[in-house]
Amino acid sequence: MPTQRLGIIMHGVTGRMGMNQHLIRSIVAIRKQGGVTLSNGDKVMPDPILIGRNAEKIEALARAHDIARWGTDLDAALANPDDTVFFDAGTTQMRPKLLAKALRARKHVYCEKPIATTLGEAVEIAKIAEKSGLKHGAVQDKLFLPGLRKLDMLRRAGFFGRMLSLRLEFGYWVFEGDLQPIQRPSWNYRAEDGGGMILDMMCHWRYVLDNLFGEVKSITCLGATHIPQRWDEDGKPYQATADDAAYAIAELVGHNGEPVVAQLNMSWATRVNREDLVTFHVDGTHGSAVATLTECKAQSRVNTPRPVWNPDVKQTMNFSEQWQEVPDTQVYDNGFKIQWEHFIRHVVENAPYQWTLPEGAKGVQLVEAALQSWKERRFVDVPPLQF
Repeated sequence: MPTQRLGIIMHGVTGRMGMNQHLIRSIVAIRKQGGVTLSNGDKVMPDPILIGRNAEKIEALARAHDIARWGTDLDAALANPDDTVFFDAGTTQMRPKLLAKALRARKHVYCEKPIATTLGEAVEIAKIAEKSGLKHGAVQDKLFLPGLRKLDMLRRAGFFGRMLSLRLEFGYWVFEGDLQPIQRPSWNYRAEDGGGMILDMMCHWRYVLDNLFGEVKSITCLGATHIPQRWDEDGKPYQATADDAAYAIAELVGHNGEPVVAQLNMSWATRVNREDLVTFHVDGTHGSAVATLTECKAQSRVNTPRPVWNPDVKQTMNFSEQWQEVPDTQVYDNGFKIQWEHFIRHVVENAPYQWTLPEGAKGVQLVEAALQSWKERRFVDVPPLQF
């Protein structure tokens, strides 16, 4: 079958997420498998050029993964008509300007989240993209996690009956840096550099909630900076100015029109006593389920046990054994890679694609609503956005 080339400008892929998930586990993996297969059987082979500020670091990364093209001149890369896609995983503050520049250069654009630090910027770049006639997308990788795909299968099968509530628990202990080495970059804890739990994670939770559980209608949120001092990559202490935890309740309208309550707990200052770094516990009238990143277990209405509350007697039930695993019925590929393949097909053969920049703007909307709720200590409505 014929193979066609697709030139991709990849900006900001020396960072942890850009390098590991987008470059190595997505584009490099796609190249190793022989490209992306189109609906007619033809192949598309990504041909990336890596662009960044540090020439030495960019060159080393390119050589390590058998990528022939790299450079530090973004304007020159955007001027090349042979490269038709621009991808950004750099800083959130710069993202709207970079996307706008790429769109003016008539490039299709794809980017990490958040697509901007403010709702105004997010809506503006989404409008520019919509009017351009070019293809555009934002990362929504959590939708492709095996655990959430199994959970969604239960939902589509009607397993839950009327969905009642979701309890999301996310987080782990991020080392402060004085005793053990940090495992997240220090900018994550500086608001002036685009850090913060709410900005980082509410964008994810918006598309997860909207797609799997129900449209977000309102939210109340309390943020916190539990660890006020941390140590950076050079071992120097600094003041944490961004929130490292958030505790929220969201009101949703479920897919059947019924209300769903979502509790969202997220923290980089918690020690894990659950099955994974994130769990999604869903309760419904006909059944419940708990999903992790990769697994999902369920308990139906007829298999629900009858516990009895008695604080004077040691609990004899092993509740974790009363759930049934949802089996793997297919091979689950890397979620970032799957969405890259969807976007490439969207660019090349106009395949349907729903994870656009307006969807990314909805994530920033939930961020601002959560921050406003924290500031004003009240529920904040989340109205439909207009593009």
